Amino acid sequence: MESSNSRWNRRKILHIVLSILIACAVWMYVDSADNPEGSEKTKILSDIPIEYVREDTLADRGLMLLPESEQTITLEIRARRRVLARLDPSKIRIQADLSDITSTGEHSVSYTIYYPNGITRNSITILNASSYMARAEIGELYSRDVDVRCALVGTVADGYIAGEVQLQPGTLEIRGVQEEVDRVAYAKVTLSVDNASETVSQALDYQLYDADDQLIEDRKNLHATVEQVQVTLPVNVEKELPLLVNFVESAGARKTNLEYTITPSSVTVSGAAEILKNVDSITLDTLELADLTGAATYRYPIMLPEGCENLSGVTRATMTIRFKDMTSASVNAVNFACENVPDGKTVNVLTTELPVSLRGTAADVESVTPENVVVVADLTDVNDASGSYTVPARVEISGADVGVLGEYQVRVTITEDTGEPDGPHEDAADPQPAG
Repeated sequence: MESSNSRWNRRKILHIVLSILIACAVWMYVDSADNPEGSEKTKILSDIPIEYVREDTLADRGLMLLPESEQTITLEIRARRRVLARLDPSKIRIQADLSDITSTGEHSVSYTIYYPNGITRNSITILNASSYMARAEIGELYSRDVDVRCALVGTVADGYIAGEVQLQPGTLEIRGVQEEVDRVAYAKVTLSVDNASETVSQALDYQLYDADDQLIEDRKNLHATVEQVQVTLPVNVEKELPLLVNFVESAGARKTNLEYTITPSSVTVSGAAEILKNVDSITLDTLELADLTGAATYRYPIMLPEGCENLSGVTRATMTIRFKDMTSASVNAVNFACENVPDGKTVNVLTTELPVSLRGTAADVESVTPENVVVVADLTDVNDASGSYTVPARVEISGADVGVLGEYQVRVTITEDTGEPDGPHEDAADPQPAG
């Protein structure tokens, strides 16, 4: 059996452990009640890199930050336990602003510490720092322009042609230490296309190569004025386009009565697919057939859609044209009418016969008799007048497809309407024969 002395010793040990636990709990409660963030504690944050900002201001002054400036800072800090528990050292940033530096040499620059979101500067005390200033080695900026080259990977669709690659910019200004800048022979971008059927345009990252066509892997001390190159690959299509003239018909001058030849009849062009997809022909001119009086030859420049290339090489076209059957004749018009007759006026046409020149096919011209012709006098310009006037007139032909050549006038007298039936009344809206 267990002795009473052993049981007593075990109880004593339990009482001691329990007392310690109670004391710790009381201490933690008091500490938490007095300070919700817990007691303060120190911590070492090692090798935080300094970020140098506003280097662009150095470049504007012909200066640059030298690689020797690289520096890290070790901090000894004090903060509440709960603050330190939330603090991620990898998210602490130390930045040194270079905007006030105006000369070469070694400079001491103040820095600013930025803590992660949710942690304020006031909640952390800096007890010690490996350096209280950032070191900046400044040298003269060296720059050189290098060409940009493009490597094309892939193909365009069948029936399409890839044009010349366009690069913007076509050269890059490389800045840095002269020894490293002089290693750069050119910059290269790679454009990938897959069965392209229209122009491809992309902003691409570039890589730097030396004179031996070896990729320069370490670029941290080389800086260019742009970060990407805009690469455009025109994707063109070849298309044969007929050459056309737009004929405007009129009475007696019909397209069906034409004989014409356009040389060349078509041209082959190359252009962006998006431009040519809705283009089926090239119109050289618009020709009023009423102005065609006989056999004629016309020469036209071949105007292509903007941005297209004429693969045929022919820049001008020639059209020879004539009517297959065209004749002219004169007929004496004896029927007259008036239009735009003013209210309260009586109009008499004094002209009793007017020779009218006609043209058209022989059959149509021969079919016209004086009874088919009406000359309509236009009184617009003498609306408020009285007396005798010569006014313009138009000629109407019925029963045949013939045109009228020339311009015509007739003589009229205008009198106030007295209500007496001394002559036929002219209707302004509907031309009526006049005697």
